[in-house]
Amino acid sequence: MTTPKDPLLDPSQIADRIARDLPAWHYEDGWIKRTYKTHGWKGTLMVINTVGHLAEAAWHHPDLTASYAWVEVRLTTHSAKGLTEKDLALARKIEEVVGWQPGLEGGALEGTPSDPRFAYVKHDR
Repeated sequence: MTTPKDPLLDPSQIADRIARDLPAWHYEDGWIKRTYKTHGWKGTLMVINTVGHLAEAAWHHPDLTASYAWVEVRLTTHSAKGLTEKDLALARKIEEVVGWQPGLEGGALEGTPSDPRFAYVKHDR
């Protein structure tokens, strides 16, 4: 069974959506991209595993590049040869989960301690 090709987003739609929903991401060469800075290898692996879990659940897979203290996530819809709603939806979910800071919400979950031994992702906030 064939499925219809995902409609491509035009550059103005992409720019508007990134500015509104994904300000830490940028559009370049047919991809939306975001680099997550971490406090070291442990945090880098945790980001990679989180993105991997979300990608598998969504059945939409980003390209990843990683080093000791950073992970770059790149999204495009290969079958459509460009950006689609799938890319923006997965980027929003990745941003929500990787960027989650429960300590800022209050409640029972206090979040990661400020002690560098437990540091994880370097948050933009």
